[in-house]
Amino acid sequence: MRSNDSISRLRAVVTALVDVDISGWDDTALNDHLAELSSALCEVDAELSRVADAVRARGFRVVEPIAA
Repeated sequence: MRSNDSISRLRAVVTALVDVDISGWDDTALNDHLAELSSALCEVDAELSRVADAVRARGFRVVEPIAA
């Protein structure tokens, strides 16, 4: 996959996550979906860690952008 495609896909994931708002879920809905939500969050975390580790393994740093 080309680097531009990869970056676009990562940005699409971020956009999708921005749209997730569980503040309106009642406790029953959250409880009903907790296992699925936890699984998805752990999968996202694992893949982000994998990509960050691959960047670091190449000798580069992963740094947070400075807020404007």
